[in-house]
Amino acid sequence: MSESTESASPAASNRTANTAPTARSLTVMLWIVATGFFMQTLDSTIVNTALPAMAKSLGELPLRMQSVVIAYSLTMAVMIPVSGWLADKLGTRRVFMSAILVFTIGSLLCANAQTLTQLVLYRVLQGVGGAMLLPVGRLAVLRVFPAERYLPALSFVAIPGLIGPLIGPTLGGWLVKIASWHWIFLINVPVGIAGVIATFIFMPDSRNPDTAKFDMKGYVLLIVGMVSISMALDGQTEFSIQHATMLMLLILSLGCFVAYGLHATRAANPIFSLDLFKIHTFSVGLLGNLFARIGSGAMPYLIPLLLQVSLGYSAFEAGLMMLPVAAAGMSSKRLVTRLIMKYGYRRVLVSNTVLVGLAMASFSLTSEHQPLWLRLVQLALFGGVNSMQFTAMNTLTLKDLGTGGASSGNSLFSLVQMLAMSLGVTVAGALLTTFTGLIPRVTAANSLPAFHATFLCVGLITAATSWIFAQLSADIRQPVRRADPQERT
Repeated sequence: MSESTESASPAASNRTANTAPTARSLTVMLWIVATGFFMQTLDSTIVNTALPAMAKSLGELPLRMQSVVIAYSLTMAVMIPVSGWLADKLGTRRVFMSAILVFTIGSLLCANAQTLTQLVLYRVLQGVGGAMLLPVGRLAVLRVFPAERYLPALSFVAIPGLIGPLIGPTLGGWLVKIASWHWIFLINVPVGIAGVIATFIFMPDSRNPDTAKFDMKGYVLLIVGMVSISMALDGQTEFSIQHATMLMLLILSLGCFVAYGLHATRAANPIFSLDLFKIHTFSVGLLGNLFARIGSGAMPYLIPLLLQVSLGYSAFEAGLMMLPVAAAGMSSKRLVTRLIMKYGYRRVLVSNTVLVGLAMASFSLTSEHQPLWLRLVQLALFGGVNSMQFTAMNTLTLKDLGTGGASSGNSLFSLVQMLAMSLGVTVAGALLTTFTGLIPRVTAANSLPAFHATFLCVGLITAATSWIFAQLSADIRQPVRRADPQERT
């Protein structure tokens, strides 16, 4: 694979620096990388509770703001394959510093956007920088830490990245309450400036002089395929394109993915080797992640909209209502490992996928007269089973990757996660727009049936994914072999 050589030993890294970094520099570098990962994941969810406020400020409808979320996550999916190669070619310090700078400039521009189109374009720029923060930072850690300290160092970096998306909705709602939606992006600016300075001073630079030629043909095929399917699914909502054009985009997307498969069999150094799909657990886990995460990606977008648009919650109140989801999610992670060891991956994933789908579909029963305690229990139950789903899917996908496939498999897995998050919001937005179009003279007061139908569809899509996990062998339950301690929720 033509990305970073993450599977190599840290001791064998090719550094351009002449002196070994000091202990202080290493500690500061860990904080820099951890902060960058935190900001990247935070910005994937912090906007969700602020979308109605953004819509009001920009003169748009709240139910047509999904492109703000899609632009960021889809851009990160597109940029993941190239980030490691750039770090190898140009050096980890230069690329990481540039990533922080681009992310910060994108954040500043987002805060000053005057139209939805401007905001979407600036979110793309923000996503370009955000996409490189984790893989390049992780590579920098790999190259300067000795083997015995690498896993603890990477675990330290991963923890803030797990916290970011959990607190994002609440923090976003709080900022809207005490200031305005612009501060969701402005808080990144001082952090970004400090990050650029600290990276320049403390992060050692390293590069790989033997970097292979980048697989540009394969990369273009993947980009066109991902963007085409996103535009096809969201086209009628955002671009008012005709059904024939949507069908053509879907055919183009499918053609690009097939063409990449043919290209990868002949290319000397493809971005992602097809040999990865010979590993049964990886293939099933990757496909299951793609479809299951469509529903999981839709929910953080749909729930705050439901609470604010149809149920009259403020942005801050909607953010607070997301806390049970985060708390239950963090509490349930320990349980899933014991369940897997006792019942195996297939039983756990098949049953839990159905439970996640039912939890999502249960929001179709939401009403303005629902007791608060019941709503909190409903949110907590969804958060618990959804977190268990993430943990089980992630560990299944990575457990059988050998050392040689760990780097390529991790990158492809990260791409699929971000693509699924983008598609989740795309599908949710398209369904919500379709169902609101069936309501005569739709207003906030009578939009609840459209949300009900959307939650039901998302739940059914997720529950149907259990068929994919049913293809696993019944006896897969051995301890997890983590290819990387970082687990993206």
